[in-house]
Amino acid sequence: MLSIIYNNSSKLLQHGKLLHIKFGVEMEVMWVTSHGRIFVGRVLFLLVLFLWIPTQVVVGRTRTTVTNSSTSSSTPRVLRVGALFSLDSVIGRSAEPALVAAFEDVNADSSILPGIKLEAALHDTNCSGFAGTMEALQLMEDEVIAAIGPQSSGIAHVISHVVNELHVPLISFGATDPSLSSLQYPYFVRSTQSDYYQMYAIAALVDYYRWREIIAIYVDDDNGRNGISVLGDALSKKRAKISYKAPFPPGAPRKDISDLLNGVNLMESRVFVLHVNPETGLSIFSIAQKLGMMGSGYVWIATDSLASALDSSEPVDPKILNLLQGVLALRHHTPDTNEKKNFLSRMKRLRNKETPSFNSYALYAYDTVWLVAHALDAFLKEGGVVSFSSDPKLSDTNGSTLHLESLHVFDEGPTFLQTILGTNFTGLTGLVQFDNERNRIRPAYDILNIGGSGMRRIGYWSNYSGLSVVAPEILYKKPPNTSTSSQQLYGVIWPGETAAKPRGWVFPNNGKPLRIAVPNRVSYLEFVSKDKNPPGVRGYCIDVFEAAINLLPYPVPREYILFGPGDRNPSYDDISSQVALNNYDAAVGDVTIVPNRTRFLDFTQPYIESGLVVVVPVKEIKSSPWSFLKPFTAQMWCVTGAFFILVGTVVWILEHRHNPEFRGRPKKQLMTVFWFSFSTMFFSHRENTVSGLGRLVLIIWLFVVLIINSSYTASLTSILTVQQLSSQIEGIDSLISSNQPIGIQEGSFARKYLTEELNIQPSRIVTLKNMEAYIDALERGPKDGGVVAVVDELPYIEILMSNTNCKFRTVGQEFTKSGWGFAFQRDSPLAVDMSTAILQLSENGDLQKIHDKWLLKQDCSTQENDVDLNKLSLSSFWGLFLICGIACLLALTAFFIRVLCQYTKFSPESEQHDEETSPDRPKGKGPFGSNTSFRDLIYFVDKKEKEIKEILKQKSKKRRRSLSLDGQSSSSA
Repeated sequence: MLSIIYNNSSKLLQHGKLLHIKFGVEMEVMWVTSHGRIFVGRVLFLLVLFLWIPTQVVVGRTRTTVTNSSTSSSTPRVLRVGALFSLDSVIGRSAEPALVAAFEDVNADSSILPGIKLEAALHDTNCSGFAGTMEALQLMEDEVIAAIGPQSSGIAHVISHVVNELHVPLISFGATDPSLSSLQYPYFVRSTQSDYYQMYAIAALVDYYRWREIIAIYVDDDNGRNGISVLGDALSKKRAKISYKAPFPPGAPRKDISDLLNGVNLMESRVFVLHVNPETGLSIFSIAQKLGMMGSGYVWIATDSLASALDSSEPVDPKILNLLQGVLALRHHTPDTNEKKNFLSRMKRLRNKETPSFNSYALYAYDTVWLVAHALDAFLKEGGVVSFSSDPKLSDTNGSTLHLESLHVFDEGPTFLQTILGTNFTGLTGLVQFDNERNRIRPAYDILNIGGSGMRRIGYWSNYSGLSVVAPEILYKKPPNTSTSSQQLYGVIWPGETAAKPRGWVFPNNGKPLRIAVPNRVSYLEFVSKDKNPPGVRGYCIDVFEAAINLLPYPVPREYILFGPGDRNPSYDDISSQVALNNYDAAVGDVTIVPNRTRFLDFTQPYIESGLVVVVPVKEIKSSPWSFLKPFTAQMWCVTGAFFILVGTVVWILEHRHNPEFRGRPKKQLMTVFWFSFSTMFFSHRENTVSGLGRLVLIIWLFVVLIINSSYTASLTSILTVQQLSSQIEGIDSLISSNQPIGIQEGSFARKYLTEELNIQPSRIVTLKNMEAYIDALERGPKDGGVVAVVDELPYIEILMSNTNCKFRTVGQEFTKSGWGFAFQRDSPLAVDMSTAILQLSENGDLQKIHDKWLLKQDCSTQENDVDLNKLSLSSFWGLFLICGIACLLALTAFFIRVLCQYTKFSPESEQHDEETSPDRPKGKGPFGSNTSFRDLIYFVDKKEKEIKEILKQKSKKRRRSLSLDGQSSSSA
């Protein structure tokens, strides 16, 4: 037994158990009485540094020894659970009473661990990695079945190696470092939420408010570094990033923190994410207020440490709330249940408590004890044995006095660990259950907005449904929904007491204007060119950029820098690369938005459409003797001619029995059909129509002829005035299939597109320096050393055609669709604001005015009609022909039905009369008799309508006379 001098006397510690020894000449000793009270005293500890003497001072009671034999199967009456945390800390002051209360409640509950008492062995790590390691070794000497804590992630990293060797589960309610979940620490179990999820919640906040860059301020320890590393990964998935990391060492003086904040205040981003321990956060905000960094335009997002400090200080000093006005903070979300409210009320009624209120870590500490109790109860009921054995690897050698052989391995530690990970119950913090990485499931956080009246909850975040104003436990009952439209938060009062969302960035306060690269062109100077007057450049692109800049709600200091040698057009890929390499902040000019540039640059909304087109020379058409045939296609001519003959034939049939002009010898009648048909083209037919059906068909046909004549006249007029290509190139397809040279502009992306995308041989590409070179190469043609066509962007070609009185023209369609935009560095917030400004210019008409000022000269679009495009095909008139054809069919059907009805009324008497009048007519029995022939029908149809009516009239009289004679004969008989 080790004698310890207490208060400079040889009095031994009585009725207590040694909990912590702070190494030094004068030591601090902490112990717990049988009533759970903690006493602290200072003793003179005569021990050489690094000399480990495993002892335990227990006076007045007999130590309960858990069997040291791995073969013993008896269950002890008392089982020890160790606890490692810093008592003198924001988390420790809340967790210590909760742990004591949890052990009391477990021991008082007869339904769990009946006949067994859990005994707590509390050890204070005093926020020291070295002291924490010493305390862990001493704790392991007590043969605990599990260790609760520590709250520090740095100490947890060290202690995890100890518990890995001794197979003792380490269950922490405060170590939130995401890296502790790695496979390197299999015995580390986290009973609180991992910072992995907290960093994704912050990334969701940044994305919700559409910020793209943040500055991370954090303590440079394991927890700080690893947490910020996860935050960087989470932001990258949202297309955001950490523009600057501002670490400071633990315990840094105020001067160092002030210098660090001064440095970040000169940077562009105004969104600061603070990831520090609870004891440091308030001092950082105090320094930030003195530096003017808590005013309008700034954004502060703090991790759960700030909310923990404020929750532990309720009611919070109004001065602190005013200091933190507008800050966003996260806090572990725990359901608002009656059990939680009763527990917090119970904690607040405690006497001699060292904290006025309690934070969420008290709830997690309480649930951690119950987690151990539930797991131990299940472990023992399943036949588990609590036994320890010596580890041969811990035997002392070489005369060492560390006595490592006093540390024993928990034999059933692996089994007990799996039992803990499989435990499932509902505690004060909600559902206690673990995933495959030994983390709590259903992580969730409250999003708080701190103001003058306190902390106001504006929403929640959970990995189940993202940001929401509905509590997570309600959303768990619904299908998950993390779509952008479903993300929602209540309004925020930002620093400076404003409800307007801060922009999140400013121009760096270091006196440097925006460095803008401008291509130093030698051709097409209408777009951009050097100027002697400020700002040193001019042109269409510069005017658009200046007009958009003037619409921004903030000033943008800028400096235009010409890029290129000046004797030829620069490479636009080189300009884009220089912006991406941070040699320039932006590129303004005729910069095309192409895929390979968007991979490392951000472009604004296009301010002018630009696509690649093919340009060829044109010449005036000389009138051809056969030009009159060009308005219609061959098919159209054939169908039109056929309908002329068809309509003439139909009208002849309908008029033949009524109109003498359509009767006569066969030769005359055939001539009449053709004459009538084609004379209707000019509305000069002299034959009159007398039948109703004939007139109906003729009216419809004259309407069709009117439409055809009008279309023919318009098409022929267009064809006789159109220009004709001087080459056989009709578009990009015919250009690819040919083997003739192609001209492109120097510095254009067209070379790369033609060779890589369209597989055109590089030897065919001819680089042209300026517009004069374009004209010369096109006029000379491929036979005289020129080019067959030029491939360039549409804005350049419009200038070319306008300046050359439309001597050239485009063929085919644009085979690429793109536009010109202003290029900025990746994730630059200025790109978004400039896009909005360009849309405003387009809506108010200013963009078109700038276009007309620089680019509108002569419109060649009306002369870009192709001869083939002016030809009229059957597809444009088939509806008219269909109507006319149906009318002819209906008229013929009605005519023949009427003729057949008349034909059926004929009798032998009428045939006899016909024989007398027409002896050459073929004989037969009747209209439908066996001797009736087709010639009879034709003969009948050929008769005049007047003759037919007369025959039918006579037949009717004879029938009446015959009936009269038959009646007289009957009466005489």
